[in-house]
Amino acid sequence: MTPPFRLALHYVLLFGVTGVSLPFAGLWLKSLGLDGAEIGTLLAVPMLARFLTGPMIAVWADGFATRRAPIAILGWVAVAGYGAAALVEGYVLWTACWFVAATATSAIIPLIDVLSLRVARREGFSFSVPRGFGSAAFVLANLAMGALLIQLPVAAVIVWIVAGSALMALYAQFGLPAEVVSAAGRASGRNRFLGLGRLLADPVFMMALLAIGAVQASHGFYYGFSAILWTQQGLSTGLVGALWAGSVIIEIGFMWWLDPWRRRLGIGPWPMLAVGVGAGVLRWTALAFSPPLALLWPLQALHALTFAATYLAGVEIVERLAPEDAQTAAQTLSSTVSAGVLIGIATVLSGPLYDSYGAGGYLAMAGMAALGGLAALSLRRRLGSGRAGAGQG
Repeated sequence: MTPPFRLALHYVLLFGVTGVSLPFAGLWLKSLGLDGAEIGTLLAVPMLARFLTGPMIAVWADGFATRRAPIAILGWVAVAGYGAAALVEGYVLWTACWFVAATATSAIIPLIDVLSLRVARREGFSFSVPRGFGSAAFVLANLAMGALLIQLPVAAVIVWIVAGSALMALYAQFGLPAEVVSAAGRASGRNRFLGLGRLLADPVFMMALLAIGAVQASHGFYYGFSAILWTQQGLSTGLVGALWAGSVIIEIGFMWWLDPWRRRLGIGPWPMLAVGVGAGVLRWTALAFSPPLALLWPLQALHALTFAATYLAGVEIVERLAPEDAQTAAQTLSSTVSAGVLIGIATVLSGPLYDSYGAGGYLAMAGMAALGGLAALSLRRRLGSGRAGAGQG
C-alpha cells in the first residue's frame, strides 16, 4: 500500500466520523431534550478548553517515538468518551463525556496533518490529495446518515460516531506509516515546552493564527445550527445531508485539482485566504435570510472557499512561519485557535443567537469572517520576504 493511500485511508475514517458528528450531533442532542443554549454550550466547552488541552497534547505527542502512537491512543479515548455519552443521563455527564471525546478527536487532526505533510514532502506528493479523501468520506457519511435517519431513530448518530471512532483508532495503531517524530531522538519535556513557548511569544505567528482562525471559526453557527434551521424550513434530513454533501463535493474538487493547479502557477496562500474571506462574508450574509432551496445549493458550493481554501492557506502559512523543530506545536496551536478557542466562542454565542434571532445569527459569523480578513490584510502588509517566505504570495 503506497504512503498516500495509507494516509488517505486514515483521513477517510477520521472524517467519516466528523461527517456525521458536525451536522447531526445537534439533532441527537436536541432529541435528548436540550435547548439551543445548552447544545451550544455543550459543543463549545471542548473547543474553548483547547486553549489548554491543545498545546498540552502537542507537547505530549512529541514525546513518542512515532507519530502514529499518540493518534491511536487519542482514537481509543474518543471511543470511550462517545460511548459513555450514549449511556449516561444528565446534562453534566453528557457535557463531560462529550468534552473527553471531542477533545481527543480534534487533537488527532493536527497530528495527522503534520504526519502527512512530512511524508508528502519526502515522497513528493501533494498534501491536499490524501486530505481530499477525507473530504470525500465526509460527503459519503453525510449522505449515508441523512438517508438512515429517514428510517432510523436519531440515536443512529451516536452509534455511527462510536463505531467509526473505533475503526479509526484501530487503523491508526496498525495501518499508518511509522514516521518517527525526530531523527535525533526524543526531545526532553523541557525542550518541547520551550519550543511551544517560543511560538506563543512570537507576535507575528500568533496574529497569523488569530486571522486564519477567525475565518475558520465563522463556521460555528453553521456547524451547530444549519441542520436544525433547514429542518425547520421544511427540508427532510435526507436533503440536509445532501446539502452538506454537496458543499464537500466542491471542496474535494478544490483539493484534488484547483489547489495543485494553484501551486503550479505559483499563487501563494495569502491570496487564497483573501478569496476565502470574501466568500465567507457573502455566504453567511445570504444564509441569514433563510434563502430557498434553489439558492442553498450555490451557497453551499462556497464551502470550497470558506473552508478548504482558508484551511489549506492556513496550513501553508503556519508551516512557513514556524521553525522545522516546532511543526507539531505550530499546527496544533493553529488548530487550537481556529478549531478551538475562536470557534468555541462562536459556538457559545451561536446558541443564544439561534434562540433570539434564528437564521439571523449568521450575520455575526459574516462579521467574524470580515474581522479575520482585515487582520490578515494588516499582517500581510507587515510581513517582509525575509520571514521564511511567509510574506510571499
